[in-house]
Amino acid sequence: MSDSSPSIQSITDYSQLDPFLLNQLAQQIKVWGKELGFAQIGICDTDLRSEEPKLQAWLDKGYHGEMAYMATHGMMRARPHELHTGTVRVISARMNYLPVDAGFAYNLKDPNLGYISRYAGGRDYHKLIRNRLKKLGQKIEAELIQLGLQKPNFRPFVDSAPVLERPLAEKAGLGWTGKHSLILNKEAGSWFFLGELLIDLPLPVDIPVADGCNTCVACIKSCPTNAIVAPYEVDGRRCISYLTIELQGAIPEEFRPLIGNRIYGCDDCQLVCPVNSAAPLTIEADFQTRDPLKQPELLNLFAWNEGTFLKLTEGSAIRRIGHKRWLRNIAIALGNAPASEAIVAALKNRKETDEVDEMVLEHIDWALEQQESKALEISKGVALVGSRKTQRVIRSIEKGLPRDA
Repeated sequence: MSDSSPSIQSITDYSQLDPFLLNQLAQQIKVWGKELGFAQIGICDTDLRSEEPKLQAWLDKGYHGEMAYMATHGMMRARPHELHTGTVRVISARMNYLPVDAGFAYNLKDPNLGYISRYAGGRDYHKLIRNRLKKLGQKIEAELIQLGLQKPNFRPFVDSAPVLERPLAEKAGLGWTGKHSLILNKEAGSWFFLGELLIDLPLPVDIPVADGCNTCVACIKSCPTNAIVAPYEVDGRRCISYLTIELQGAIPEEFRPLIGNRIYGCDDCQLVCPVNSAAPLTIEADFQTRDPLKQPELLNLFAWNEGTFLKLTEGSAIRRIGHKRWLRNIAIALGNAPASEAIVAALKNRKETDEVDEMVLEHIDWALEQQESKALEISKGVALVGSRKTQRVIRSIEKGLPRDA
């Protein structure tokens, strides 16, 4: 600093800090982020005014479905400085989650297996990433104290708060928004979680990257339920992730056959994306798929009582849907599976247990009807053909993601 600048010890307003010092700190924050297991750290300001009309239009169309919290907080989602007073910068972080031996194609090929979105096969990411972000904030705090400065005011967020994490990540240079609305990174694809550290430190901001989707519409064409209604616009009410995770009650009948064997979430729009061809595997042991959830047989999952479900999903994102919605989702997958006496028996036996309610029974009855219809078709010599979209997705995986097929 020049002699005319205030000494560090005398500064109580971060805006007076030497830009060179702030730049050094920003670089150090990125180093700390890597040490804490983040794949990338980016920094942006809090101005998301351009996102507000898009968010309001999405809400006005009702695309958020039963996710009332999306509308409850209004435009605060686009105003991080209102969410946490004093915030002038957002430190956006991404952490890879693609597990080893993902077995996407193998899983989708066998309708007797349950497909679980690969982000959910290990430990719930919320707590892990929030703790890492808190540690990052503490490292920044220790550095500022060592320089004789006041403690920063920071707060970590991971998905559960009303903040538009994807536009922030895009603004922070972590990637661009794909036509499926997920963030894409040239080196990492889309297999990563996002988290934010809101802070009152005026760090230098990063430069956004250019959109790399160009004319590709693979995700739009491959969505099983046509939830991507236009480039960059998703009708959440049609999305399998919403239907199997967020929706509390009965899944509309029009979507049940399209769900196939996907019992928790859906990865199809990511599986056909060419940007994912070189995505790295996660280094986090907690994100590896648990043994009971590796290529699991639907009949085994359907036999879990509530105690088994709670035990085997402890610490997992899956646990939050509860045992009844778990049974609801699996019943649909069993209805979509090939005709089988074992499946019919399992469905009928589950109806007699005290762990089902009217909502679950509705889906079991639907599944029994599907099984009866398929058995009748087979008796007539009719060959049953699987979903053409799923077959295309499987071919895309085998060609574009051979390591993870």
